[in-house]
Amino acid sequence: MQKKLSVLVVTSALLSLSACGLLPGKSDESKNVSASKLYAEAREEMDGAHYEAAIKLFEKLESNYPFGTYAAQAQMEIAYAHYKAQDQAEALAAVERFIKLHPNHPAVDYMYYLRGLINFNDQIGFMSFVYSQDPTERDPKATREAFAAFKELVDKFPNSKYAPDSIQRMSYLINAMAAYEVHVANYYYRRGAYLAALNRAQGAVTDYSDAPAREEALFIMIRAYDKLGMFELRDDTQRVFQKNYPNSHFLGGKGSGDAAWWKFWAKSGPQPAPKDAVQ
Repeated sequence: MQKKLSVLVVTSALLSLSACGLLPGKSDESKNVSASKLYAEAREEMDGAHYEAAIKLFEKLESNYPFGTYAAQAQMEIAYAHYKAQDQAEALAAVERFIKLHPNHPAVDYMYYLRGLINFNDQIGFMSFVYSQDPTERDPKATREAFAAFKELVDKFPNSKYAPDSIQRMSYLINAMAAYEVHVANYYYRRGAYLAALNRAQGAVTDYSDAPAREEALFIMIRAYDKLGMFELRDDTQRVFQKNYPNSHFLGGKGSGDAAWWKFWAKSGPQPAPKDAVQ
C-alpha cells in the first residue's frame, strides 16, 4: 500500500509539472522579441536609472541571442549597470568575464577602463563625493588595485580614448597613496612613535617624489629628526624643504590646507559603455 501511494504521489507531481508547461502565459515571451527591441527596452531602463531591470533585460538579450554583436554588447552593458548600481563585486565579475571571452573585441579597452573605475570608486567611496572627505585616510588596497587596472589599460592600449582619463586618475592615485603614507606617519608622530613616523615619511618622499604629499612628508621628517635628537639630519632635511617649498604654510605651523588635487573628478566623470557595435 505504501509503495502504491508513493507511485501515485510521484505520478501526480510529474503530471502537475507537465501541465504547468502547457498552461498559456507561462512561457518566456521575450523569446519572441527581436534583439533590437530587447536592447532598446534595456537601454530605456538604463536611461531611467532602473539598473536591476536593465540587467535582467540584457541577460535575456544575451541568452536569447548568444551569437553576434548584441551578446557582447549586452555583456558590456551588464558590467556597466552593476557598476552604476554600486554592486562592485558583480561589476568586476562581469568585466573579467568579458575580457576572458572577448580579448580581441574592439571595445575591450573600455572594459579595462571600467575595471579601473570600479576599484577607483571603491577607493574614494560615495560619501567622499557628498561630504568632500579626504579619501586618503582609507585602506590603500583598492587604491593599488585601481592604479594597476588603469596602468594595464595604458600599457596595453596607449592610443585608447580612455587612456588620457586613466593617466589623470593614475596621477590622483599616486597622490592618494603618498598621502596615505603621510597620514600614517602623522598618526605615529602624534603618539610619540617618532622612528616609525620617520620611516613612513621617508617612504613617501622616496616612492612618490612628485606627489603633493611630499611637502608634508618632509616636514614630518624634520620634526621626527628633532624629536630623535638627530639634529644634523634635521637641518639637512630642513634645507631641502625650504629650497623646494620656500612659501610652505608648514613653516608657520599651519599646514598647507590644500587638498584640491584629490577633487579632480568634478571635472571628469565615468563614461558609459560604448554602443558602436549595435548602431
